[in-house]
Amino acid sequence: MRQAGRYLAEYRALRAKHSLLDLCHDPALAAAVTLQPVERLGVDAAILFADILLPFEPLGLGLSFAAGEGPQVEHPIRDAAAVRRLPTPDPAQSLGYVCEAARLVARALPPHVPLIGFAGAPFTLASYAIEGGSTRTFTLTKRFMYTEPEAWHALLGRLAEFVGCYLAAQAAAGARALQLFDSWVGCLSPQDYRTYVQPHTRRTLALAAQEAGGRGVPVIHFGTGTAPFLEDFAAAGGDVIGVDWRIPIDQAFARVGPGRAVQGNLDPAALLAPRVERERQVRDVLGRAAARPGFIFNLGHGVLPETSVEAVRAVVEQVHGG
Repeated sequence: MRQAGRYLAEYRALRAKHSLLDLCHDPALAAAVTLQPVERLGVDAAILFADILLPFEPLGLGLSFAAGEGPQVEHPIRDAAAVRRLPTPDPAQSLGYVCEAARLVARALPPHVPLIGFAGAPFTLASYAIEGGSTRTFTLTKRFMYTEPEAWHALLGRLAEFVGCYLAAQAAAGARALQLFDSWVGCLSPQDYRTYVQPHTRRTLALAAQEAGGRGVPVIHFGTGTAPFLEDFAAAGGDVIGVDWRIPIDQAFARVGPGRAVQGNLDPAALLAPRVERERQVRDVLGRAAARPGFIFNLGHGVLPETSVEAVRAVVEQVHGG
């Protein structure tokens, strides 16, 4: 996850010339960035380069990235009227540049390397839209959720429809797997997840699967901090359940249950550790997975910017070596 990024010198060279949004908006550049880690690392799949907040542009919320401060939402959603004002754009058209990048990458990749498309889940998108950017407390998000429940469900319902169709458009453009990221859902209690989020995630995944299933495209459902409600998270859907490092992978398999693959879950910080410790942690994940059918080795979240390319490549080689 986050295969492309600042830890790669070739990515930093592009970012010296182009803003993040410029890279996302230009299909040729986005395709080039997507291919960089595949060529450098020897990973088994490519992850489409985009940003999970790109839907905010056609939704009229405005999006920018301030240096060192992360994403900024120009028109945050703070009341029911703002939810009602949201347009209903077609993601295949309004985010057509992402789909074009997917087409370019799919044509460029060798047949044995699939492209993974992705999108942010309704809760994670809603938290950014309400907070106006990144947050550690989710105070505005939870206040809106509790005090404006009707508007909350209307907002997540709108996002679910958009994101589900957006993922389906990526599958139609050549993605051979799809991943729904709920990066911030771990801030919720199990009861709040079931009440305020799970129905909308289920709708998102169902919409994506309608298109993807006919094309034989599996859908990965990933979240961080989901250990307290992993059964409910898995029940929302997905052919593959992605987990972070806060739960041992063997416990994740047991709790997700049969019939589903599980993806995870090395702590990204392990890539900063000395070689002996890094290799020990990789062996621990592999040992707990015990060659179960459907296991996908991955990090428990994205590659950290300060990670060395050599460390990432070493982990890939260790996993491939068994």
